[in-house]
Amino acid sequence: MRHRVTGRKFGRPRDQRRLLLRNLVKALIEHGRLNTTLAKAKEIQSLAERLITYGKKGTVHHRRLAYKVLNNRDLVKKLFEEMAPEYAERNGGYTRVLKNGFRQGDCAPMAIIEFIREETAEKKKESAKKSSGKK
Repeated sequence: MRHRVTGRKFGRPRDQRRLLLRNLVKALIEHGRLNTTLAKAKEIQSLAERLITYGKKGTVHHRRLAYKVLNNRDLVKKLFEEMAPEYAERNGGYTRVLKNGFRQGDCAPMAIIEFIREETAEKKKESAKKSSGKK
């Protein structure tokens, strides 16, 4: 029985699974958006949000923890100096998973995982104020 056992196995041994998730998170941080299967997107969501939280804390210890996952100094620098300050006012929920249909070959459910950007919400508020002011 798998009662209270968390995490997906993806039919891979532990070391391959860890590298798969790390590579997906690297690609997500590098590009900001990723198209993958729904199960993989849900699995990397918690890892990506943990890295953003490390970036918000900003200590040397948290940089080392992030480097342990990303294994790339440029990505760690981008995470801590560019991405984390965007989410300083936000308490969690830095990513969203959008369902994207099914893959043609094996009909696997696909999803897009992306970081939530605050600029879009601010623009919507401004446009709503402008449209309501014109009445």
